[in-house]
Amino acid sequence: MESYFDAIKRMHEELGHAGRDATLKEIKKKYANIGQREITLFINLCKQCQLKALKVNKKVVSKPLLEEDFLCRGQIDLIDMQSRPDPDGGYKFILNYQDHFTKFVKLRPLRQKTADKVCSHLLPIFLEMDCPTIVHTDNGREFKNRVSSSSL
Repeated sequence: MESYFDAIKRMHEELGHAGRDATLKEIKKKYANIGQREITLFINLCKQCQLKALKVNKKVVSKPLLEEDFLCRGQIDLIDMQSRPDPDGGYKFILNYQDHFTKFVKLRPLRQKTADKVCSHLLPIFLEMDCPTIVHTDNGREFKNRVSSSSL
């Protein structure tokens, strides 16, 4: 058993702590009777592989939207607060409007998440600041179609 361990360790380290399949492929070229089960057991006990698995992948999912002027692009998000009880009369959502250039944010409480209610809260924001050229929302096509057909 110790010679199995030494052979797997040597090959695993030569491969730069490669995964199970790569290690198994190289082991089979030089040794017999060492299977996937033994390699999996070794890799699960390898301290360096455990540390590598614990590292959090911090890749940026998407590129940030950069704007060159005020009111080119605005974003609307609806934050769902239904999991928290509201003592002030049933507010269940928060409307979050943000200008991408200045990062200026306007927040409004909402009782319902309907397009009409959202529009009724967006209108005062747009009258105060002016309407952006592009409006982003994460609420999908249903919200977009209802907003564009409603009276904004």
